[in-house]
Amino acid sequence: NTCNNHFIMNRQDRRSDFKKGVDLNDGRRRRTETNVQLRKNKKEEGIAKRRAMTSVPNSLPVANTINTATTSSSKKIYTVDDIPSLTAALRQPNITDDKLVEIVQGFRKLLSVENNPPVEKVLESGVLPALVQMLALHDKSTVQFEAAWALTNIASTDYTKVVVEAGAVPLFVQLLSSPSAEIREQSAWCLGNIAGDSYQLRDIVLTAGAVQPLLQNIVSPASNSLFSNCVWTLSNFCRGKPVPELNLVACALPTLANILNGTNDEAKTDALWALSYISDGDDARIQSVLDAGVINNLIDLLGSDNQSVVTPALRTVGNIVSGSDDQTQMVVNAGLLTKMEGLLDSPRKMIRKEACWVLSNIAAGTQEQIGKVLGKKSGMNRVVELAVCGEWEVRKEAIWVISNVATGGADKHVMSVVEFGAIDAVCEILDMQDTKMLLVALDAIESILKVGQTHHKDYASFVDECDGLTKIENLQEHESDDVYKKAVGIIETYFGTEDGAEDENLAPAVNGDTFSFGLTQKNLEDSFDADCPANSFSQPFTTFNFAN
Repeated sequence: NTCNNHFIMNRQDRRSDFKKGVDLNDGRRRRTETNVQLRKNKKEEGIAKRRAMTSVPNSLPVANTINTATTSSSKKIYTVDDIPSLTAALRQPNITDDKLVEIVQGFRKLLSVENNPPVEKVLESGVLPALVQMLALHDKSTVQFEAAWALTNIASTDYTKVVVEAGAVPLFVQLLSSPSAEIREQSAWCLGNIAGDSYQLRDIVLTAGAVQPLLQNIVSPASNSLFSNCVWTLSNFCRGKPVPELNLVACALPTLANILNGTNDEAKTDALWALSYISDGDDARIQSVLDAGVINNLIDLLGSDNQSVVTPALRTVGNIVSGSDDQTQMVVNAGLLTKMEGLLDSPRKMIRKEACWVLSNIAAGTQEQIGKVLGKKSGMNRVVELAVCGEWEVRKEAIWVISNVATGGADKHVMSVVEFGAIDAVCEILDMQDTKMLLVALDAIESILKVGQTHHKDYASFVDECDGLTKIENLQEHESDDVYKKAVGIIETYFGTEDGAEDENLAPAVNGDTFSFGLTQKNLEDSFDADCPANSFSQPFTTFNFAN
């Protein structure tokens, strides 16, 4: 039957079924959903694009190397009404350098207003190709800087693609090596906006050779601002689904590892997100992150008071334990489980959810790894508590922990998880409408009951006392054929009539010389009358006496 077939699978088959979920593909789907949720929460992962406002920020000390046009025109406030005159002036022959600075600065200011910049109006004026061409004016650094700034703000909107189509990417890549630190920073900023728009545009940036010159600015930064902006851009280079090819971003791993040893928390956060993106995939991607030597730093950062650091560190660790058993063991050996109890108690729902997800992947590993999870008793108690009382997103991940122990562990592990309260926890969700989680819970119950039967433990009564049997019986009416079959199989295997026992309504009793099959004449008449109204053909029921 289904139950027996499940338990005779070899270990590798079982691991592929329960690592990260019912099957490997489902596990990857769960990761994708989590990514989408975090991308919607800008406070968690950071914005994908950044805009520069009207004034020259303190982080861009352009006065050191760039003429910022100190004429009265530099203080002028531009509006949409100025676009025609700016465009006409740009088309005049023999424009002086000062006039060119004034024109491009005018467009930059229009695109830098805080609310509703007139990007569409500027693009309709036809100025975009000119702005891109100005990036190549290496003898006019102020013009280059202002044009780069204007293009950065266009790229921060929904019109990112037009900047790419105008040919700006190769020029910005060249400018990452500009003599001017301010131009290098502005170029990195724009490339970060482009890469953050979509995976298609990200790959255009990567294949244009942007990574190496960007890394040089991180390794030898001219300012803290340049360093921070370049690390943010690097994070965007690694971001997006589908993930970038490993060979395009692997060269960044030593630099990312070094950032974790620094004191800049903003850069550290962006570096951690980059590591989480790179490690999200097959075992080769995970191994590349492990080989960078970041494990100890990752584990240490899980205990940080800075939640913006903890979240991506936990995400990276979660990706690692979704890999091979050996890769999982590396982070377990580094002391991961000692950090889990604090994460399970986090006031932030997302961290509690991610912590349970991490434990579920460890619990899908080797017998030794399952034993390590159960060995942290306070943590396992908390998992069971979250499986019963947590928010639904957290509960689901906690149920995965329990189910992976129950379905993948040795008998002693299954009996241990029952002692933690697993039966009550999984029975609690049997009336939910989530088909996938119903199957996960039913798998756990089936495994627990099998172990109980083997070791003569009355786990079936535990299930019944938790109203689990009633809920399983109700699932026989579930719309999912898989849920129906699983429920029927459990009932028939573990809650059916025991051998030798007879239904009281079927066992004949002797009344005098007459055999009565559990129903009196009155019972029979009442039961049939209810379903079959009397008619001219109905016959009275009689009791047959076969006694001699």
